[in-house]
Amino acid sequence: MSKTVLITGAGGGMGQAACRRLLEQGWTVFALDRQAPPEAENLCFVPTDLTDAASVEEAFAQVRQQTERLDAIVHLAGVYDLNSLVEMDEEAFTRLFQVNLFGVYRVNRTFFPLLGKGSRIVITSSELAPLDPLPFTGVYGISKAALERYADSLRMEVNLHGISVSVIRPGAVKTGLLDVSTRALDRFCSETKYYPCNAERFRRIVNGVEAKHVPPERIAGRVERALTAKRPKYTYNVNRNPLLRLLDLLPKRLQVAIIRGILKN
Repeated sequence: MSKTVLITGAGGGMGQAACRRLLEQGWTVFALDRQAPPEAENLCFVPTDLTDAASVEEAFAQVRQQTERLDAIVHLAGVYDLNSLVEMDEEAFTRLFQVNLFGVYRVNRTFFPLLGKGSRIVITSSELAPLDPLPFTGVYGISKAALERYADSLRMEVNLHGISVSVIRPGAVKTGLLDVSTRALDRFCSETKYYPCNAERFRRIVNGVEAKHVPPERIAGRVERALTAKRPKYTYNVNRNPLLRLLDLLPKRLQVAIIRGILKN
């Protein structure tokens, strides 16, 4: 009998790559997203809005009709935004948490009855999560930092049931999210009232970081490793930017001074 996995964000670049990888390895995949991934044998698409608890409950009912056990849940759904914390509206602010944090919570809470000893949960975070905040990416970094604390807490609890939790922490990945990032940065640069010159300088930094991206298949490979390793790691780092890591090692006062020097008029 093939192993079963639930993948959120299955219609996105990383989600599609993970679906392909696991299907090739003989897994049965339940794919949750608002947009469908390519059809394939042993793949069941379940239209789901992760921001809607009723939609997640309906997805559970559909999956429960087809299986009594999930060997894994893989969280690849996520949204990105770039804005200043003093200009973005409340709806945009909370939307990131609705998907990046609360969506993960809803799926794990709802589908937990299908998990058992030996099951695994894989959560996709970001290279920004463990770092001190950067300007204009604050809300995204905050949501991912909160997600990692959630993952740490969840691991301590579900470990008591023999279930493991791993976090994948990627840097820039060549998916549609990079296009979203570019559009968000363009919008921010054109709309910001408080940081017009700073934003243009920040654009050059972001473009340089995102140019060093990796294909989504790299993430799919880490997903497979987290699901098949005898002793899965707590954290898998992929393509983390060395300059961001170096900046994070500095005292906070020095970090602030450096960012001010780079972006200030």
